[in-house]
Amino acid sequence: MKKLVMLFVALTMTLSGFAQFEQGKKYVGASLTGLDLSYSGVEDLNLGIEAKAGYLFADNLMLTAQAAYQHNGNDDVTDYISVGVGGRYYIIQNGLYLGVNAKLLHANHNYNDVMPGIEVGYAFFVSKTVTIEPAIYYDQSFKNHSDYSKIGLRVGFGIYL
Repeated sequence: MKKLVMLFVALTMTLSGFAQFEQGKKYVGASLTGLDLSYSGVEDLNLGIEAKAGYLFADNLMLTAQAAYQHNGNDDVTDYISVGVGGRYYIIQNGLYLGVNAKLLHANHNYNDVMPGIEVGYAFFVSKTVTIEPAIYYDQSFKNHSDYSKIGLRVGFGIYL
């Protein structure tokens, strides 16, 4: 078992060893969220898409902007859109990162909520500029905690230019 873990670590470091999160690079990405893997007050289908753009203003530090659409299969909780800003800190050059964000959520015609969130993810480079990015996230709703706060899994891809 120990050898298998060491092989996985070595392979991961080899494949992503050229990952460089240098100042001045730009980022665009998209992801699927929910996938019925998130926990919230809703037990029906929960699927979302998210688009993200970013700029590395310093080595290993990125500012991001995002827009998302979330579909809920429960009639009591409406679908919603959100826009937000955030940041990422790449812990080590192989792609492990911590992220924080704040979103403005809009549902129906009269429901607005500000939702801070955190995430831990990994930018796995499949080429010099393209990544597959799985992440675990938590978004906190202050207005309606049971229906809109979420712990979940996000799987996406990113392009570093």
